Amino acid sequence: MARVFVYGTLKKGQPNYKHMINTAKGLAKFQGRGRTVEKYPLVIAGKYNIPYMLNIPGTGHHVAGEIYSVDDQMLQFLDEFEGCPDMYQRTLMRIEVVEWEGKGGAGEARAAAEGVVECFVYSTATYPPEWVGLPYYDSYDSSGKHGLSYVLRESR
Repeated sequence: MARVFVYGTLKKGQPNYKHMINTAKGLAKFQGRGRTVEKYPLVIAGKYNIPYMLNIPGTGHHVAGEIYSVDDQMLQFLDEFEGCPDMYQRTLMRIEVVEWEGKGGAGEARAAAEGVVECFVYSTATYPPEWVGLPYYDSYDSSGKHGLSYVLRESR
């Protein structure tokens, strides 16, 4: 199992969460909530209002999201869903645990107790330069007060 941190449309209550609970795509087990140890710019960009974490460590906010344990099948689905490696790149990042529900081995419990876990995160280093000038968010909600509702793929 791999650990993945999601901060956008794949979170609970967001437009693409249905994929995280679709066992035909693989297994994803909610472990807890967290936020990036380093600051990153989280922007909403493009004509479909897609959330992107720009891979610019030290700029922006500590981004909030959810931590999942996923199997190889789900990881492969997420790579395809996220357009990896062209649109997003899957990289390891340190995530501070805010709330932990995960039940795992001793190593898992120790990592959670120490407050930081390593997770795969889909961020991007391949973005138009003007995105750096967009507003930065610390948390994403498709129906947030920013007024930039995400456009589902099936509606594009």
